[in-house]
Amino acid sequence: MGLLAQSILNDLPGYELYAALGSSSAREEMLGADILIDVTTPAVSPGLVEFAIARGIRVLVGTSGWSAERLAALESQVAARPEAGVIVIPNFSIGSVVGTALAAIAGQYFDSIEIVEAHHAGKIDSPSGTAVRTAEMITAARGDRGPVEASYTDQLARGQQVASIPVHSLRLAGVLAKQEVILGGQGEVLTITHDTISPTAYDAGMRAALHATRTASGLTVGLDRVLGLSVGPQPSAPERRVAGATDE
Repeated sequence: MGLLAQSILNDLPGYELYAALGSSSAREEMLGADILIDVTTPAVSPGLVEFAIARGIRVLVGTSGWSAERLAALESQVAARPEAGVIVIPNFSIGSVVGTALAAIAGQYFDSIEIVEAHHAGKIDSPSGTAVRTAEMITAARGDRGPVEASYTDQLARGQQVASIPVHSLRLAGVLAKQEVILGGQGEVLTITHDTISPTAYDAGMRAALHATRTASGLTVGLDRVLGLSVGPQPSAPERRVAGATDE
């Protein structure tokens, strides 16, 4: 992801790569930059982001592992500095964010939902940030419908529950990234699948997020927000009185 970011910066007019830092680089090396693109590790990312915010540097976070608790703490940091702008993107793939939006829409109509995500063997965190974001968006979109139905979740093989939805993580050689959202209903199963087959899938999303970071205000989470995708619970229809006629 770091190489992709450098390639994009070298290609985009109006941007200049000021410094290329590694996880072990001194944080002071970013001083003088206008924007920090953070694609490090879950252990390193929060410290870099906090350092940048405190020094008036806008931040684009592409590092996975930002849990709800970490995001809540980040929101407090950003709120204390009205001039701060931070965008956190669990996945830069346009197809992935559209797939998540579709899952959030479908999740309003199914009560049995599970997520299976697969990544390369070197991915440190699990569940993936994309799976966590997907589960949280589905549950938020369900509104008053409440948690999904998931049986025997006390058994480890049933996965980790995220926002009431079981998530199963695979770490395999030969895989880049894949996510399946499986929704079960009476007499039917709907599966929403997204496959990332090349890092070039992240190019368009990173460009869009980088452009948005220039003028961002406060904390923005998700490429869906950057692209203007909005998913919420469907409004309930008013009650209707129905007359039924049958041919006996």
